[in-house]
Amino acid sequence: MTGVTAFMIPNSWKSQRFGPSIGLGSTIFALLLSWPLSACSTSSDEPSDSTAAGAAAAGSAGSAGKLGSAGGGAGHGDAAGGDAQVGYFTVSLVPPDDNNANGRTSVIGKVNDGPTPASIVWTPGPDTDGCHISKPRVPFCNTPCGGSAVCVEDDVCQPYAKSVNVGTVRVTGIKTSAGASDFSMAPIANSYQPPAGVQLAYPAFEPGDAIKLEASGGDSVAFSVSAKGVAPLALTTGELALQSGQALHLTWDAGKPELAQIHVKLDISHHGGSKGMIECDTADDGALDIPAALMTELLALGVAGFPTIIVTRQAESSTKIAQGAVTLTVSSQVETPVTVPGLISCSGDDAECPAGKTCQKDLSCSK
Repeated sequence: MTGVTAFMIPNSWKSQRFGPSIGLGSTIFALLLSWPLSACSTSSDEPSDSTAAGAAAAGSAGSAGKLGSAGGGAGHGDAAGGDAQVGYFTVSLVPPDDNNANGRTSVIGKVNDGPTPASIVWTPGPDTDGCHISKPRVPFCNTPCGGSAVCVEDDVCQPYAKSVNVGTVRVTGIKTSAGASDFSMAPIANSYQPPAGVQLAYPAFEPGDAIKLEASGGDSVAFSVSAKGVAPLALTTGELALQSGQALHLTWDAGKPELAQIHVKLDISHHGGSKGMIECDTADDGALDIPAALMTELLALGVAGFPTIIVTRQAESSTKIAQGAVTLTVSSQVETPVTVPGLISCSGDDAECPAGKTCQKDLSCSK
């Protein structure tokens, strides 16, 4: 699966019993509107959460003029652009939670004039049963990259991409609460979401429904992209306890494998500056075992407070414009806590920790 992982950030920050954690819809849209926080990375073995967020944000330097010859809808992308991701539209089914008892459907999107540079290089290890561990590396640039670029490899600066106006985007196949099955999105700071007054149903489509986005143009040529609807995801596994030397068994209500795939992300150290993460891509058949060897390796890298696992059911399709690929992803994501032997999480208050221990910067209790 391509293009999605870069936006796969943990669920929305909330100070509840699971502690701070990050949500696909609101977080991505905030990043889409944001400016880079840092222009040049310095070498570190423990990249911070803020560094990762800054890398995901769209930046400054850019180009003028139309974005080249048009790609058609999914399956018709015959433009001269490469495969690098330059645009994302995400349709998300956000399940009910303490803040929204009824669930909601989210639509967000943005297109840039080039790929978004990343200040953290993730190096994947060998694949084992559809899963692998990736370890982070932060490149170092002796000469600062300045405010319009980021250090993407040692002594290599890459300009930030600039967002572009792709005109009005017409959305079909997503139902509103008023019963309509189409609506249009105008750019707001070159970002896209349903206009005020348009409330989306939950779920706003059925599995397999055709969802289509048609952009009229603007700074780019017109394009369209289509994908299939997916079912809301529900995990059926009970408590997820991580153990070195033991596989992690994960189950969910199976969907239709021909419609969507399951992506799993297990990062148990992100609050302390991620040491590594396990990612898996598997069929939507209801079960996955993350191999014991990978669990042992991940736990040995380190753990921080409030570790979680993120499971996403997703279908996606891309089309091409001159600068690269624009991807439509339709997804349903669940984030749930995992337990680690000996780990006590805290939200910054020493009173949450046992006697003799204090709350550390990584949100864990330690001496």
